[in-house]
Amino acid sequence: MNILETILNAQGGGAVKQMGQQLGLGDDQAASVLSALVPALASGVQRNAQAEGGLEALLGALTRGSHAQYLDQPASLGSALDDGNGILGHIFGSKEVSRQVAARAASQTGLEASILKQALPMVAAMMMGAMAKQGSGGPLASSAGSQAGGGLLSMLTPMLDQNRDGSVVDDVLGMLGKFGR
Repeated sequence: MNILETILNAQGGGAVKQMGQQLGLGDDQAASVLSALVPALASGVQRNAQAEGGLEALLGALTRGSHAQYLDQPASLGSALDDGNGILGHIFGSKEVSRQVAARAASQTGLEASILKQALPMVAAMMMGAMAKQGSGGPLASSAGSQAGGGLLSMLTPMLDQNRDGSVVDDVLGMLGKFGR
């Protein structure tokens, strides 16, 4: 299951409903917001994971954080602002990039950019929650080390497989080689 599906299906759609209620949106509009924002956020996570120390930082954040709560207990999304903004800072690096992402998503969804700006921290928190949940079937390191186990690796593979050969091993080794220089 991919990140977007994990979020949409969490608690029978409860996370989507909760986000929609907080933003004054219907379920279809909230799902549209997620569909527009999750790919941009995933792209940012991919960029960060490929940077020096990025993969380790991501795995560390997933193991230390309590991100899964945003999907397991949708009411907790009300307290996701600080956590979500912190995640956005790591993913995009600046508020200007977040504004651009919100503006692009607004044009895709037909919703006001201000609504998308409000949604970004919640979506970032839910995305980290989805990634944490995918890795919670066992230790993240073992999920990341075995394709057969699916889990976190199945979500990270598209992000890390730079040459699109279906294997991240050569790509990760290449990244680690760059860092050792």
